[in-house]
Amino acid sequence: MQTKYNIVKQAIKSKILDGTFQPHQKISSESELMKQFNVSRHTVRLAIGELVNQGWLYREQGAGTFCADRSKEENVQTMKDQKSIAIITTYISDYIFPSIIRGAESYLSQLGYHVSLFSTNNDHDNERRFLEKILTQHFDGVIVEPTKSAIANPNINYYLNLERQNIPYIMINAYYDELEPLSITLDDEAGGHLQAKHLIDLGHKNIVGFFKNDDIQGTKRMKGYLKAHRKHHLPINPNNIVTYKTEEKYFKPAEELEKLLELPESERPTAVICYNDELAIALLDVLRNKNLSIPDDISIIGFDNSFLTEVSEVKLTSVQHPQSKMGETAAKVILDIVKESNGNPKKVKETVDSIAFTPELVVRNSTAKLNHTK
Repeated sequence: MQTKYNIVKQAIKSKILDGTFQPHQKISSESELMKQFNVSRHTVRLAIGELVNQGWLYREQGAGTFCADRSKEENVQTMKDQKSIAIITTYISDYIFPSIIRGAESYLSQLGYHVSLFSTNNDHDNERRFLEKILTQHFDGVIVEPTKSAIANPNINYYLNLERQNIPYIMINAYYDELEPLSITLDDEAGGHLQAKHLIDLGHKNIVGFFKNDDIQGTKRMKGYLKAHRKHHLPINPNNIVTYKTEEKYFKPAEELEKLLELPESERPTAVICYNDELAIALLDVLRNKNLSIPDDISIIGFDNSFLTEVSEVKLTSVQHPQSKMGETAAKVILDIVKESNGNPKKVKETVDSIAFTPELVVRNSTAKLNHTK
């Protein structure tokens, strides 16, 4: 449990790192901080005293306490020689993320860059902590996979502070739209369209789609699903669109699929579109428990073409994700920005474009033509 003065200290430090307090700006008075945190004057003075000693704040007699300009205290040559890149991802050891990271890390290491990895577990509080660390350690550049990219992000100010400090960053897999960052992504909308079109071409009309809606990838894949139905003049059953959040991924999709499979046979879905291969593998268990044969009774399609497509007795049809190629491309782009920006990444935005990989469908035996006797 944090001590009271540490809570006050960290809160002030966070306001410096997210840009709320700018260099030479006066911070809140002792009385204001006492009221805000419901602590004694001694606690406030202890917190401020440590931040002064550590170079975050400075005092002016009779005027108050001010935010220090830390940039002038750094050794410029040390920063130039540092050669260090930070990579923030939602996960490190799960699913396709090791492949993405290996692609970036391998390229950066070959060129003599040290790589620091941070995993948010798709949690905004973790993202904030890592951004604070990055802002205090002066990395040459940052590769970021956004956390819950489809919803309002409470850490936008930290990215704005990266820009103010001329620390270049790019985003992979997704992006925070309001920042309009350089990004390396897959065309998820086209991928979702590929999934649905493949099943429609096989004669399926009652297709259920599962989409994670707190990441922008899920909302774009759902958009592709909807577009494919409209293009083929197929009515969309609202009950066939199942959305879920990160925290619900281990139970909600399975529960919703079980409900759909309990419908009369004529109303049951004949095909299942999954947000990713990880979900597809989980839903295969639900289909097995219902004694359904794949693809004879029901087709299922994944996304990402991960190693999971081959681990089950049912080999999954899936949409190809660039994985290591995405990581390597991100590494090349961030280094181009570091080399060309000369401390001003804003100049590079005019010459470097975002990249969106074109998805491809990998057909295996989890999808088949609709059995018209059904």
